[in-house]
Amino acid sequence: MKLKKLFVAIYLMLFTAFCSFSQIKVACVGNSITFGFGLENRDVNSYPAQLGKLLGSDWVVGNFGNSGCTLLKHGDRPYWVQKTFEEAKNMNPDVVIIKLGTNDTKPHNWKYKDEFIADYTALINEFKALPSKPIVFICLPVPVYPERWGINDSTVRAGLIPFVKKIGKLNHVQVIDLYKPLSNHAEWFSDKVHPNATGAGVMAGVIDKVLLKNKKKILNRVK
Repeated sequence: MKLKKLFVAIYLMLFTAFCSFSQIKVACVGNSITFGFGLENRDVNSYPAQLGKLLGSDWVVGNFGNSGCTLLKHGDRPYWVQKTFEEAKNMNPDVVIIKLGTNDTKPHNWKYKDEFIADYTALINEFKALPSKPIVFICLPVPVYPERWGINDSTVRAGLIPFVKKIGKLNHVQVIDLYKPLSNHAEWFSDKVHPNATGAGVMAGVIDKVLLKNKKKILNRVK
């Protein structure tokens, strides 16, 4: 009986280890919107946390959001030099979701807008060069209602969004639209810039559908 229990225990350990090993790893890269700034319980309500719940046990989702960060290397807080950037790469992810750019629209950062496409392309290439060869997705920013901290919706809509769409085409990466699904819903934003739990849930739902649609492609790449 003791031997049987031992075999069962070993089997369960091996099965758990196999399940953990076979999970699809997703790195969510971004600023405070990804981090979950302002949320009562970001470990539950941030969009990466809600995304992980939607995707289920076949996936593991890491939140590598860093408040105030810019995509621009010459921005006031470049994501490039943050610990979270190294942590995201060290995860050796199978999928990378990049949602950066909102803080870049602040006037003192946006003066470097001519560098935005090159810097974004460089960031994509940093992740593509990882040993895991992840599939990279980039996101259109969420709306702003209508301005705060120098971030304004007109620059997001007329400046940032066209850049992100162009970057997607130039780098052959899929662009996930988070702007339209959260438009006309100011009630989903706690401070005009950061989505509340409901808004973060909408973001998670949009990304969930994209990842599940691409699951076969992701799995083939993982194998």
